Amino acid sequence: MNQTLPRYGLMLGNFATGLCILAPAGMLPVLAEGLDSGIRETGLLVTYGAVILCFGSPLVAWLTTRIDRRTLLVGSLAFMVLGQAGSAFAPNYATVLALRLVMVAGAAAFTPQAASTIAMLVPEKERSGAIAFVFLGWSLAVAGGLPLITFVSAYVGWRGAFAAAALTALLPFILLFFALPRDLRGPPLSLHSFNVLAHNCNIILLLLITILSISGQLIVFVYLAPLLQKLTGASHEVTGLMFALFGVAAFIGNVIATRVVGRLGGWRTAGIFLGCTLTGLLLWSFGVGYLPVMGAGIAFIGMGFAATNSMQQARLVQAAPELSSASVALNTSGVYVGQAIGSGIGGVMFGLGWLNGIGFVGIAFVVAGIAVWSMTRNSAAVAR
Repeated sequence: MNQTLPRYGLMLGNFATGLCILAPAGMLPVLAEGLDSGIRETGLLVTYGAVILCFGSPLVAWLTTRIDRRTLLVGSLAFMVLGQAGSAFAPNYATVLALRLVMVAGAAAFTPQAASTIAMLVPEKERSGAIAFVFLGWSLAVAGGLPLITFVSAYVGWRGAFAAAALTALLPFILLFFALPRDLRGPPLSLHSFNVLAHNCNIILLLLITILSISGQLIVFVYLAPLLQKLTGASHEVTGLMFALFGVAAFIGNVIATRVVGRLGGWRTAGIFLGCTLTGLLLWSFGVGYLPVMGAGIAFIGMGFAATNSMQQARLVQAAPELSSASVALNTSGVYVGQAIGSGIGGVMFGLGWLNGIGFVGIAFVVAGIAVWSMTRNSAAVAR
């Protein structure tokens, strides 16, 4: 079976999912002004969506276990198209929030099921690289998607930005509709599957790494645009370039991780990119007010962003292949738990004016994640 079109369709679907979830971060000041809400309240569009996603991802994985992957993934993308398009015509903040909560509930299925789907389509020895490739979509969403959202919102407005995001979900919707085989199903999941994972110490540690590292990254990233404007006086154009820098670095980091994981193994590769994240947060925190230093920090955080999570997904799939739908769904929940924690804390600190301290809180989370990572060394052979 030709795997090329499904791979690209799943990767582009993750691109659309990344924009579905992070689009408000790319246009936060413009969206806040357009909806007549504050930065913190507008940032809660990301936080509330993350709360829905962290519960929705494993729940959807369980409820949809008997639905074939083609129907499930195409249906998830349909939610994104309709939700983003509806947001473009929303009259107020409450409507945008309601549409996002419904949309992200439907989007909860995509990323974990995309990972488990590609794992079923490729030989076992290619799984880590294939999963990392599919997750490149998230890197591209940040590299190209968020700068696009920033520029479109600055020149056309937030409605145009939501409309552009809707179009990005339409292409993978069409591609996967025709490219994925019919009646593609994974092993059936039950609540017992999640119970088995809950009693697996290695799985729990891997999920904790995800939560801690994502919390540390997104406490800065979700508020990147207003932070740059407040701390350096950056324009919309400079902010867009910084999103692009983050995303290009994320793309490069994920490509490197895809290439080296077969030789170094998941544990070492994950450690390298956790180190990149920590380096970036250190540069951001100690370089506050100096755009070149903060920009270097953004690049290093980006290097670690997608690569670390790709390695987390690959390690989870390799650790329990028969339960990959459940474990990757839980990892996706971990991403959204981290997103909720990071964006929530960042919003409170931004509202209180503690802008200089946001990066240092991120450092504390990532250091804790590295400490947990060091405890998973003995499972490295399992998760190669």
